[in-house]
Amino acid sequence: MDRQLLLLGLLRNQEMHGYQINEFIDQQMAFCVELKRSTAYYLLDKLCREGYVSEEVERAGNRPERRVYRITPAGEAYFQRLLRQNLAAYTPPIYAEDIGVIFQHHLPPAEIAHLLRERRDAIVAHRARLEILHATLPADHLAVIDHHLVHVDAELTWLDRLLAANEPGPPGDAL
Repeated sequence: MDRQLLLLGLLRNQEMHGYQINEFIDQQMAFCVELKRSTAYYLLDKLCREGYVSEEVERAGNRPERRVYRITPAGEAYFQRLLRQNLAAYTPPIYAEDIGVIFQHHLPPAEIAHLLRERRDAIVAHRARLEILHATLPADHLAVIDHHLVHVDAELTWLDRLLAANEPGPPGDAL
């Protein structure tokens, strides 16, 4: 439902063709949603079949035909319903990386510390990308980026504690 909400929300702002939708998602929303191009087109076709979106084939000059999508009145009502459901819902996050932490004792302590430092470096790099997005994306994205930053900071705090427990030496060396 969240992907349908995303597509309807984008079309609510303006009519778009599929390439525009996918480019917008890739450039401005990839940090918070995973949506493959083929899935986006599948969902757009489904929304069209259900009457929530209309499509019109356009041709400009020598360019190939493209489908332009618009939200319908039924789509607007569906968008409002999905938006309300989404804002009220909470799904606890699942961290796939936690499985490795459960079984970390099967590796030598030095290797565990090395691998956790690699993870930390990746998280710090991701955080830096979020900070860049925070400075460049529209204001309506800022609350979501802030949400991600809070989670990333919590992840770093937790990981630093885990590193401290797995590395020899005084606490704080993991930083």
